[in-house]
Amino acid sequence: FEGSEQGIEENDLLDLTKELTDAGKYSYVGLCAVSLHALFDTEWDKQFCQKCLKCIIKHMELPNTVEPIMQLLLSGEMENTVESFTDILKTEDALEGNLTYLLQDLIALAVQEGEYDARWRVLIRQIATVIGAKFEEVELYEITVIHCLTRDHRVLSEAEKKAMKSRARLVKAKRYAMIGLATIGGGALIGVTGGLAAPLIGSGLASMVGGSALFSALGYGAGAAVVGTFFGAAGAGLAGYKMNKRVGEIEEFAFGQLCPYTENGRDGMTMVTTPQLDISIALSGWIKDESEDNFTRPWKTLCSSREQYYLRYESTYLLELGRAMEYIMTIALSMATQEALKFTILSGIVNAVAWPAGLLGLASVIDNPWGVCCRRSAQVGKHLAEVLINREHGRRPVTLIGYSLGARVIFYCLREMSERDNCTGVIQDAYLIGAPCTGNVEKWERICKVVAGKITNAYCKTDWLLRFLYRTLSMPRGGVAGLQAIDINNKRLRNVDLSHIVSGHGDYPDKMQEILIELGVRVIEHDGEQLAITRSHEHLVVPSNNNKPMNKSQSDSVLVQNDNK
Repeated sequence: FEGSEQGIEENDLLDLTKELTDAGKYSYVGLCAVSLHALFDTEWDKQFCQKCLKCIIKHMELPNTVEPIMQLLLSGEMENTVESFTDILKTEDALEGNLTYLLQDLIALAVQEGEYDARWRVLIRQIATVIGAKFEEVELYEITVIHCLTRDHRVLSEAEKKAMKSRARLVKAKRYAMIGLATIGGGALIGVTGGLAAPLIGSGLASMVGGSALFSALGYGAGAAVVGTFFGAAGAGLAGYKMNKRVGEIEEFAFGQLCPYTENGRDGMTMVTTPQLDISIALSGWIKDESEDNFTRPWKTLCSSREQYYLRYESTYLLELGRAMEYIMTIALSMATQEALKFTILSGIVNAVAWPAGLLGLASVIDNPWGVCCRRSAQVGKHLAEVLINREHGRRPVTLIGYSLGARVIFYCLREMSERDNCTGVIQDAYLIGAPCTGNVEKWERICKVVAGKITNAYCKTDWLLRFLYRTLSMPRGGVAGLQAIDINNKRLRNVDLSHIVSGHGDYPDKMQEILIELGVRVIEHDGEQLAITRSHEHLVVPSNNNKPMNKSQSDSVLVQNDNK
């Protein structure tokens, strides 16, 4: 989006604490209180909501008598509509009807302690929706925060310094970036980005010693300490993460930078050189060949965040599974059974499917690699939880997107986090597409609490291959998530039926752009057409015994027990 590298001009930013009337401040805080109640009315988010509301009240310099009223709005004991507050805010002279100033204020407030809690970002997204702003505007203000702290400052001449001071006096009320961000300081950005910004901020602050307003606001002693921290930090983000030692049976676990691209090459809009205030991680379910882009190919138009990663894990086993899946699907098509299988599953007798004898005869080709990958993906999910809990990515929101076994990785990641203390505020949204995991209601209720925004279960009722892979198992308690909706009353969970887009499990990577659009995830479109993903047919042979043998999987009963734990 245009202007994304620079963010918002400082003169277009506003210090709401100084500019709003008392009625405007009250309405601003009231809008936040009502929105917090709409988003986070559960017990595990109560502490965050209390802290967040008190922070906004203090920031607006409202008297203590206001807090009890706002607490009633937060708890839902006193009802009020968001429109009643936005109508008052639109009459504020300082805002001139432009309520997006609320977004820039909330973003700076959210990161002032060196951490960008995912629930803060979900609140800001909700406020943006209420005031009719596009989420891209939120991102522009976030980029402004990054830009103000990482831009390269040149040494000014004496004449330029005098001119700057004169200009600063004239627009003091609107020098929001230097007022609000001075209280944040470079140290906050280091915390938010996990050290990614250290070299950039360090070089920027080192050149600002001559009299920068930001450096002066930090104070000489604090500034020197921050500069030392900048130069001492060597964080490389998730792209530089390496598994130092083998964890369980996991043999491969590494992150790579993911940037959307078009047929004309990678889109320059996404090639950022500075860290962002949020990230997305994409997880593939299997791979079809040994090409370099085997893990990134399904995500080539994904644009969920301006800083995106993919997880490369257990490629040897996922490749074996991918070859077996293509072979099975090819045989099924040649036997003209796929449509019949879809019809049988839709008939509602999935536990008594009469599988074709020819297909059952080839089951051994896929059963072992599937069992191995199911077990390993669960372990990978638990290790991913450790990475996120340890904040290897920094203290900023994470969005997880995965299909098939990638969705299973996400499920076990969230399940592991739900069993730990203080794991809320890390995950913003989670998208599980065709997830081969349990649909047990209690387990999904538990994982919902660690997702600040939405957790999406995208399924296909006609996925005969996924049902075939579970044929010898007693179905997990609650069924399989990738085959059905999860029937729980939780505002954070949404179910999306993809049966009109995909006909079965093998379609997920090829139809990913259509799926992402259906789920409301931002993508880069090329002339309004989906970019073709070439299907590989060179491995449509039964793996020979000469290939490297795979580790034997646990028994089917153990796999079911793992899902039902």
